[in-house]
Amino acid sequence: MEIAGIQFAPLKVPLDRRLQTLAAGAGFVWLIFGGFICLIWSIYLVLFTKYWLLIVAYLGWFVLWDIKISEQGGRPSRWVRSWRWWKYMKDYFPAVLERLPWVELDPKKNYLFCCFPHGMLSLGVFCTFGSEYGEFKTYFPNHQAHVVTLNQHYIMPFFREIALALGGISAEARAIDHVLKNPEGGHVCVLMPGGAQESYYCKPGQYQIVLKKRKGFVKLALKNGTPLVPVLSFGETDTFDQVEGNTLRKIQETIRRWIGVAPVVPVGRGFFQYSFGLIPRRKPIWVVVGHPMEVPKIESPTHEQVEEYHAKFSKVLEEMFEEQKYNYLKEPENKKLVIL
Repeated sequence: MEIAGIQFAPLKVPLDRRLQTLAAGAGFVWLIFGGFICLIWSIYLVLFTKYWLLIVAYLGWFVLWDIKISEQGGRPSRWVRSWRWWKYMKDYFPAVLERLPWVELDPKKNYLFCCFPHGMLSLGVFCTFGSEYGEFKTYFPNHQAHVVTLNQHYIMPFFREIALALGGISAEARAIDHVLKNPEGGHVCVLMPGGAQESYYCKPGQYQIVLKKRKGFVKLALKNGTPLVPVLSFGETDTFDQVEGNTLRKIQETIRRWIGVAPVVPVGRGFFQYSFGLIPRRKPIWVVVGHPMEVPKIESPTHEQVEEYHAKFSKVLEEMFEEQKYNYLKEPENKKLVIL
């Protein structure tokens, strides 16, 4: 429907579909800017409202007593993970978790899920592992998922509580190590090894991942004897394009090294007729879990051992992409997994 040259959604669009769009747009903005919004809001409450003492008490509590919780397994809340909002966000794309035939997890073991590509913000991983609406518990009922995110998220007041409640833990090596060392098993660390840098390569139809120099996760797996599980998010890079340029890239990289976040300029689904915007494009995302790659337990792995298993994992990931791209991608013969 067009009014005064502006495209509006038809009135017949169901309410659920409208709520899905709202959830996806607001969810993306929250994931990017939520920490800064909460920080500014906290400063405002302290300086200009009568609630300053309560906020100061909260800030003191988490800085002095709770600051390390993200490195100690976090504190997931089933209530928060069950908010209907996350279902609307998941159904918007939709994002679906699948597994290869015969993939099973030993309930007595911990696992390290290594997810690629990162995309603009790992929306597929968030939707399928970060709430009760994903299929993770259907496939792996004996395991608890811990989504690994930037440590900066856990120092932002209020925002950190949502991140923790959704099952998040810090990306610090000691935080991942804490979970993988659990002697009872039954835990999965969901890691995006390519990190924020990989978001630079988020382009529709392209699968470029940052892996060649990312070897810390292999060392952690070897230290704990934790199987490495390849996970591919087909369609993740189709949800956003981005503004590019040599000068812009230099500025982005400088900021990323300073704050840990890649300040990309997303080009998604905008308001009205414009293509520029912060709403992801409504494109399906399939998050596919591959077969675990067993590794030996080596308390102090050598450089050569890390290199050996890193090469093995890279090969497994490439083979999985080549096999599965025909099930999930259009024109699969033209799609390649490029490892940077």
